[in-house]
Amino acid sequence: MCGIAGILDFGGATEDALSTDVERMSRTLAHRGPDDSGIWIDAEHGVALGHRRLSILDLSPLGHQPMLSNDGRFVITFNGEIFNFRALRAELEALGRKFHTHSDTEVLLQAFCHWGIDRAMPRLVGMFAFAVWDRQQRQLTLARDRLGKKPLYYGWSGKRLLFGSELKAIRSNPSFDARVDRDALALYLRYGYVPSPFSIYEGFRKLPAAQLLTFERGKEPISRPYCSLREVAERAVSHPLQGSLPELVEGLDTVLRDAVRLRMESDVPLGAFLSGGVDSSTVVALMQAQSTRPVRTFTIGFHRSSYNEAADARKVASHLGTDHTELYVTPSEAHEVIPMLPDMYDEPFGDSSGIPTYLLARLARAHVTVSLSGDGGDELFAGYNRHVWVPRLWNGMGWIPEGLRWFLSRSLNALSPAAWERVFGTFGMLLPRRFQIRVPGDKTQKLAEILCCNGRESMYRTLVSWWKDPAGLVMGGSEPQVLLTEPGAWARLPHAEHRMMFLDAVTYLPDDILAKVDRATMAVNLEARTPLLDHRVIEYAWQLPLHTLIQRGHGKNILREVLKRYVPASLFDRAKMGFGVPIDQWLRGPLRGWAEELLNPSRMRREGFFRPEPIERLWREHQAGTCDGQHPLWAVLMFQAWLQHQRG
Repeated sequence: MCGIAGILDFGGATEDALSTDVERMSRTLAHRGPDDSGIWIDAEHGVALGHRRLSILDLSPLGHQPMLSNDGRFVITFNGEIFNFRALRAELEALGRKFHTHSDTEVLLQAFCHWGIDRAMPRLVGMFAFAVWDRQQRQLTLARDRLGKKPLYYGWSGKRLLFGSELKAIRSNPSFDARVDRDALALYLRYGYVPSPFSIYEGFRKLPAAQLLTFERGKEPISRPYCSLREVAERAVSHPLQGSLPELVEGLDTVLRDAVRLRMESDVPLGAFLSGGVDSSTVVALMQAQSTRPVRTFTIGFHRSSYNEAADARKVASHLGTDHTELYVTPSEAHEVIPMLPDMYDEPFGDSSGIPTYLLARLARAHVTVSLSGDGGDELFAGYNRHVWVPRLWNGMGWIPEGLRWFLSRSLNALSPAAWERVFGTFGMLLPRRFQIRVPGDKTQKLAEILCCNGRESMYRTLVSWWKDPAGLVMGGSEPQVLLTEPGAWARLPHAEHRMMFLDAVTYLPDDILAKVDRATMAVNLEARTPLLDHRVIEYAWQLPLHTLIQRGHGKNILREVLKRYVPASLFDRAKMGFGVPIDQWLRGPLRGWAEELLNPSRMRREGFFRPEPIERLWREHQAGTCDGQHPLWAVLMFQAWLQHQRG
């Protein structure tokens, strides 16, 4: 895994200026690629490409980047892995192409030479972001993988196009103007992340997943998708797979096994994250089934039971026979990560699970250079609670008059989240393990919120919103349209469950989950691979009939059936648990002083981004325990900490 950066300058910059600036940009990405660095300059056409390398395949100097194609036409700076590069290489060799390295980067360049960029892209199985300069056509093309696993930012600063794996590379350029986009800030407060294509800075964007974007002097940029998850989902759902459940389980097992096998290709030590849940346990089980030695697995634990999965992971690891490492993290160790978050995530990022994700990545990196993860299982196999309960709740209560639903909502809020925790703590243990509720106070508060909604889509948007009126909180900000608010851009799917899964896959997955994993792992020079997000797995999953995903009030049924082939159900059949930390308690305890300093009303007025009154009110209610405001408050705190970091 690597870091890329570059410049396309239409202002006549000298070779020395381009070299100095792109080297500075690349240095900011040293954490993404500590093993090697390089630049390539074409001053006549204003092109400067920079690269930082984390060596995974072909560790020799022949894998150095930026890399030129054999015929000299294409120059590429590439971040990522092409997992089917061996098959592509064999195909290209049969067509007469000669190779000089064992790297997937050369395979990519040869594919461009033979098929052209647009025709080559659909053939790739991988995770990547790259910039390629066509010396013949004098065009610069930026590209990102199908799901947005690898990041790429870009934008204009005067007559310069700047791009990079992270915003810090762009920000280091002397011509960069760091103005906060207040509309993007409003979006961030609603979702807890800045949704694509926006970034926190005015004039700079994230390249959307599955997009090619080409720049040429004197012409408007040309953007085009090379594949579409919307089309995949619509086509698959309209032509579902036929067969019995055992036959469908066998098919899923086969495609998952191959996706895992491809991602076990590595010239450096490899392992896996293991939480003990369905997704990561399936990945590890399929790794171990195809390995001749115990797979290295890694888990972190917390001493608070409602946030701890280490014991479950240990049982799965013991059954599979992996070489397992676990680390119990103290609150003070977790708190030490918080000052690192603004630099690590590079723009405001409100998902507090970034803290344990970093700690897990750091643990794994002490032993391996590549780690597989189970990310993507929830989006593909209806794993989030909302996928199951939103349709059920609306079907069960949609006929109830709005006034009565409002009364029920108020009744649920009559008890504080802490009181609901005590109630479920007393009586919840009487339920079977799979029906026990983790963090019941938070879930009861969410139920109270959605009772007042007027439809399934309204329920969904409420559940994914942190601040309900963020534009009213941000001075001078408004909420622009994004995919979540443009129904015309949604996949046309008959079931609410599928529509939510689609929206999660094209919004929350790339902009929160995958961004979190990328930044946390790259901060410690670790490559993370996600076999569940192989595009062939995605296509198969979308063809599965809905009843194979959701049964008896639980999602991921068919994935559980695959896992049962390798692990007894008793080891993983339990209530879903998020990968989080007790921010709610920390804000009332050890983090209170730090938070109150950042949320000081005078400070916020002076900075000029937030109206402090709603934040003050929520802070008081959270401290009193009358509501759980951890998520919206954490979003504000992460922006404040990011702003402080930017200003030095």
